[in-house]
Amino acid sequence: MINQQSKQKIFHLAAWGSLGILLSACQSGPEQKPAKPTNIEKAAVVVPGSLVDLNNWKITLPMDSNGDGKIDEVGPPNIMRLYEPRFFYGNEKGELVFTAPNKAITTANSTNTRSELRQMIDPVKSKTKAPGNNFVLGSHPKANEYGAIGGRLSATLAVNHVAVEAAHPNKKPAFSVVVGQIHAGKDASILDAGFGYGNEPLKIYYKKWPGHEYGSVFWTYERNLEKDNPNRTDIAYPVWGNTWESAENPGDKGIKLDESFSYTVDVVDNVMQLTFEAANKPRVEYTIDLANNVNAYGEVDPLDNPAGYSGDWFYFKAGAYNQCSSKDQEGMWYAGCAGSGIWKQDHAKGHYAQASFTSIELD
Repeated sequence: MINQQSKQKIFHLAAWGSLGILLSACQSGPEQKPAKPTNIEKAAVVVPGSLVDLNNWKITLPMDSNGDGKIDEVGPPNIMRLYEPRFFYGNEKGELVFTAPNKAITTANSTNTRSELRQMIDPVKSKTKAPGNNFVLGSHPKANEYGAIGGRLSATLAVNHVAVEAAHPNKKPAFSVVVGQIHAGKDASILDAGFGYGNEPLKIYYKKWPGHEYGSVFWTYERNLEKDNPNRTDIAYPVWGNTWESAENPGDKGIKLDESFSYTVDVVDNVMQLTFEAANKPRVEYTIDLANNVNAYGEVDPLDNPAGYSGDWFYFKAGAYNQCSSKDQEGMWYAGCAGSGIWKQDHAKGHYAQASFTSIELD
C-alpha cells in the first residue's frame, strides 16, 4: 500500500549487502540518479512519515551510507520521506518499525547500536545542540533562553525482538532494548557548575531472557554525577515483571514480545511524571523531582547530585536503542552480544532488537 504521501520522492539510505546503493538522504554534493528498483522497492512501501508526524524529530540509524565513517542521521524535512527497509520503515499494520542489530556502527560515545529518534523542538532555525532545540526544568537559571520548559512524550508500542545470545548474560543490559529516553546534554561549558555530563534521567527498558515467554518493562534514573564517579549508576524501578537485576522468569506479570503497551512522560516545571498502561495489566505511575536528590520513592539519595538535573538541558528520544552491546570487555555495559555486522546473517540468527510503534506524540 502506497498512500498519497508516497507519491513524493522517497528518500532511501544506502543499503547493505545485496540491496546495493539506492539513494542517500544525508549525502552532500551533486544529486545522484536513483538505482533501478530492487525487490524491496517492488514490495509494499510504507513511509514512516506518512504514519506519524516526524517534523520535530531527527533519526540516527546504525549505518554509514556515504562511507564517511560517521553514523547516518536524517532530520526534517527529509525524515518525512525517509524509508530504510531494514532499520526504519512502516509495516502493513501501520506501525513504525525501528530495528538495531547488535553489531554495527554506533555514535561516538556509545557501543550500542540504535535506530532512534531525537527530539528537535525548532529544527528550522536552531542547530541540534542549540538552546532552541532543547528543553529545561523550571529551575534552570536561564530557562527562558530554551525551546521549552518541560515537555511531554507519549508512545504506544510493542517490542518484537531482543538479542538472544550474550557472552556475559548476567550483565544487566543483556537481552534488552531502550524504547524511550530523556537525555541530558553533554556540555563542557557547564561542567564547573556540576552539570553537562550527558547523563540520562530516564531510560525505558524492555528485557526478556532467552527461553522466557515473558519479558519485563522497567525504567532507570541515572545519578547526575561525573563519568569517573563510582556512584554514577542507573537506579532501576519496576513496571511489569522484574528489573534488570533479576534473571527470574516474570511469568504473566511481565509482557510478551509483540504485546502492546504505552508510556507517557510528562515533565512539568521540575517534576517528571511517568505513566505506563497495557491491557490486563495494572496502571503504573511514578513521580520524581528532577531538581533535587529525592528518588522516585520519596527518599533522599545522599549519593546523587543534590541539585539533580536543575542546570542541564534535555531532549526526548524514542525508538530502538539496543542495549546488547557486542563489545566484550570488563564493565557493566559490555555484554559481548553475538553479531557479525552482516545484517542478513545477524537477522537470521536473532542478533538484533526491534520495536514497532503505533503512535509517538510530542507536546
